[in-house]
Amino acid sequence: MEYAERFDEVHDALYRWDVWAAAYLIGGGCSDDSFMDFRAGVIALGRQWYERVAAAPDSLAGHPDVIQAAGVHDEVLFYEDVNYAASGAFERITGDADAFYEAWRGFRKADPANGHAVDMGEEFDFDDDGEMSRRLPRLAALILG
Repeated sequence: MEYAERFDEVHDALYRWDVWAAAYLIGGGCSDDSFMDFRAGVIALGRQWYERVAAAPDSLAGHPDVIQAAGVHDEVLFYEDVNYAASGAFERITGDADAFYEAWRGFRKADPANGHAVDMGEEFDFDDDGEMSRRLPRLAALILG
């Protein structure tokens, strides 16, 4: 439960327009569901990359997988399965796929911060190449040319 709680904290911290814009560039578009998977992928990169992206999403222009996939709009860093690591581990331990969600609901009731509003920063147009180049210059140069 503590892993799931920490995962949610770092996952939620990436719920920002600038991070979404990076995902949009890298993936050639990015729905809200895909953005969940992208944030999970950033977390899966490890602490060093996570902290870089949290501080400056444009730093992803230096990640080897992003460089390799540039221009092909491959869904590199979009790792859906990472979202379910806690429930998968819980199932392996208990043998019950549904037990995690019941336990999680009980665990979350004790969290007074549950359901707080998230500040996503300033919204902007992801389809405006000039705006994307201004806000994410390295990624835009790499992906948009």
